[in-house]
Amino acid sequence: MQTMTGLLGALEPEQRERLRALGHDVAFEAGVRIFEEGDTADRFWVLRTGSATLDMHVPGHRNVVIDHVRPGELLGWHWLFPPYQWTLGSEAASPVRALEFDARSVRVLCDEDARLGLALTRAVAGVIGDRLHRARTRLIDLFGPYSPHSRI
Repeated sequence: MQTMTGLLGALEPEQRERLRALGHDVAFEAGVRIFEEGDTADRFWVLRTGSATLDMHVPGHRNVVIDHVRPGELLGWHWLFPPYQWTLGSEAASPVRALEFDARSVRVLCDEDARLGLALTRAVAGVIGDRLHRARTRLIDLFGPYSPHSRI
């Protein structure tokens, strides 16, 4: 039996299957923009293969990559919390295969099944905590006092 990791692995088998039933397979070629900062967060993905970057717009610069999402991991969490708007952008760093979920359908499922909703919210909260920590570390590397961009 395969051990589940990532977002889906945080759910009980029955919860995982109910959520999976709402997903469908998608693919993105390397370099394809998956979502843009400021757009409506109306879907999310669990990567099966490949990787995607998370980036932010920095005025006067190219988008700054602040994290990478890998197989088994959740891509996109803003769909769960109003105002349902992306605060980062994402691009396929390599060819990606993923399960894509319609956010509204998943929120309805969470409302109908409070246990699943709590488990999913806790799993997403864990992802948020990890991503914030990694983003902070990356931004310190990029713009901190010893970065190549700092002024002495």
